[in-house]
Amino acid sequence: MLEHWIKEKLSAADPGHDWWHAVRVRDNALKIAQTEGGNLTVIETAALVHDLVDDKFFDPEISQKEILAQLSILKMNKKDIEHVLNIITSMSFSKEIEGTVFDSPEFRIVQDADRLDAIGAIGIARAFSYGGNKGREIYNPDIPLTGKQLKQRYRNKTEPTINHFYDKLLKLKDMMKTLTGRRMAEKRHAFMTKYLDQFFEELEK
Repeated sequence: MLEHWIKEKLSAADPGHDWWHAVRVRDNALKIAQTEGGNLTVIETAALVHDLVDDKFFDPEISQKEILAQLSILKMNKKDIEHVLNIITSMSFSKEIEGTVFDSPEFRIVQDADRLDAIGAIGIARAFSYGGNKGREIYNPDIPLTGKQLKQRYRNKTEPTINHFYDKLLKLKDMMKTLTGRRMAEKRHAFMTKYLDQFFEELEK
C-alpha cells in the first residue's frame, strides 16, 4: 500500500528522482545498515519517502501531512513517524550548506544512501537527466569550474551540468557520515573523476 502510494506520487518527479531512485536509496540504506545497525523500519521508510518533501517537485508542508497520514494508517508508532519526518526534512545537500542540524544513526545511513545514488555511473546519468530536464547546457568553457557554489544560489543556479560535478557531486565522498558509506562512495567517486578526465580529454584540440 505505502509503496504503491509513493510510486504514484513520484510519477510527478523527473526520472532522476523517480520511484526507482527511491528503491535504489532504500537498497543502499539497508546495505549500509547491515554493518552500521539502526532501526530498519525507520531507515527503509525514510529512504522510500525522502523525495516527497523535495521542494523542486512538492509542497513540503503538504507532503509531510500526507506522509504522516499514510504512516498512521499503517500503524507505525508516533516516535518512528517523527523520526522519519526529521530525517527527510534534514538530509538534503542544501540543508547541510545552510547549517541545518539533525542527527541520528538512521539519519546518517539514509543521507549516505541518497548521496551514493548521486555519484558514480548512476549519478552521472541522473545529473545529465536533470540538467536536460531543466534545459541546462552540458558544458560551457566560458563558465569557470570553481566548485565554490554559494548557498543562496545553489537551488536556482543555471550553470551547465558539468559545473554541478564541481559544485556538489565531487564533494559528496568526503561528506559521507558512516564508515560503510564512505567505503561505498570511494569507487563511485573514482569513476566520476575518470569520466571527467575523459570528458575534458575529448575536448582537447
